[in-house]
Amino acid sequence: MRGGKLEPMTEHKEQHAEQSAPPAIDAQHLVKRYKTKTAVDGISLQVAAGETFGILGTNGAGKTTVVEMIAGLRKPTEGSVRILGLDPFTDRAKVRQILGVQLQQAYLHGSLTARELVNLYRSFYPDPLDAEKALAMVELTDKARTKFDNLSGGQMQRLSIALALIGRPQVVILDELTTGLDPKARRRVWGTIESLAEQTVILVSHAMDEVERLCNRVALIDAGRIIAQGTPDQLKQQAGTSTLEDAFVALTGREIHDDEEDD
Repeated sequence: MRGGKLEPMTEHKEQHAEQSAPPAIDAQHLVKRYKTKTAVDGISLQVAAGETFGILGTNGAGKTTVVEMIAGLRKPTEGSVRILGLDPFTDRAKVRQILGVQLQQAYLHGSLTARELVNLYRSFYPDPLDAEKALAMVELTDKARTKFDNLSGGQMQRLSIALALIGRPQVVILDELTTGLDPKARRRVWGTIESLAEQTVILVSHAMDEVERLCNRVALIDAGRIIAQGTPDQLKQQAGTSTLEDAFVALTGREIHDDEEDD
């Protein structure tokens, strides 16, 4: 993505690093408790460099809590996380330079314009993307002078993606990437993610078509635990189904509905 140029991505990033190489993300035995409630119950996962890894689950399954712990935004009760060998809590400053995060809820200064927000985020990094190219990447050039509070929900979502990518991160976490977007906007955002040929991506979603299209591997999470993980085809084979949605139902005993948005 040098100079803002998005390089073509091979289908499902089949050329990502070998599993024998050190993982870009290594989360071990993550637990998050809130008094008597356990939101995440011993989750471990590893994501290879250059891989797009999906976390799929129903509302309340714990998937957002998992990625917030990985990103260093929420401290685990137990367990450890390494991002390219760095601890997101003790090595926070270094991790901020290699990690981009787009959360489901965007908390940005509403009186700043889209361009002002992009330029603000550019100031955090030594070699950021060009501001105009970043806006064009998510098709917001015509909204550059629009204040954040005046953007539509879908436009806010796309701006959040640009801000997550502005520092050329090696690792990207995207939480409910296309929630609230119309079908045309969803396809455009998918194209942007498919262009991230070198980045390691964790994609949190409840959208089966999105996960199946974008992800090399998927972890199915239910009640704070990983029920199964593998490629979409492996999960379908394990469940004896022809679709990922049916595999999810068979393996978790739950259904995901289109109106589910947050954890």
